[in-house]
Amino acid sequence: MGMSSLKLLKYVLFFFNLLFWFCGCCILGFGIYLLIHHNIGALFRNLPSLTLGNVLIIVGSIIMVVAFLGCMGSIKENKCLLMSFFVLLLIILLAEVTLAILLFVYEQKLSKSVAKGLTDSIQQYHLDNSTKKAWDSIQTYLQCCGVNGTSDWTSVPPASCPQDPQVKGCYVKAKLWFQSNFLYIGIVTICVCVIQVLGMSFALTLNCQIDKTSQSIGL
Repeated sequence: MGMSSLKLLKYVLFFFNLLFWFCGCCILGFGIYLLIHHNIGALFRNLPSLTLGNVLIIVGSIIMVVAFLGCMGSIKENKCLLMSFFVLLLIILLAEVTLAILLFVYEQKLSKSVAKGLTDSIQQYHLDNSTKKAWDSIQTYLQCCGVNGTSDWTSVPPASCPQDPQVKGCYVKAKLWFQSNFLYIGIVTICVCVIQVLGMSFALTLNCQIDKTSQSIGL
């Protein structure tokens, strides 16, 4: 019974992490694609490195490393790798909870900071080519204009702005999208946390099962 439980746990954890390793590869690839084709970071002059592409590359890389540890630890029945996998998942989970609390506490301050950063970058539209490309890209994709509306452009709005006089600003439109999809974002976040807890539970259970099996066969 001990050996069958060990095999079941081993393969469940292995395929569980293999799936996440492929997800990490997809996120990493998408991040590289965004980094090459969409220079959104130029919208924020104070944080040029904080782009969606960079964030996705970091997240994808972390997922791949953690999933690799889980795969190797489970298939090799290596306690050291399993505990490393467990500890990394725990650190990531605590970081996510801390980030969620900070976002909730400093929501207004962050909102004002983002709006100010976007407003400042508009002033660089005609001076910096990367900023121009970033604004043209985001306004075309979201069908928005400026930060809060066409009035943000001191001169004539660029050609990337929709012709509709009632068009919303990019910041306003993005904020409305997050508000309308807050429930779905919350559900996805909770699902991710639950999956992480399950992964930690499987790793800890498999680790204990390896100990019991070793003791039963006299190792």
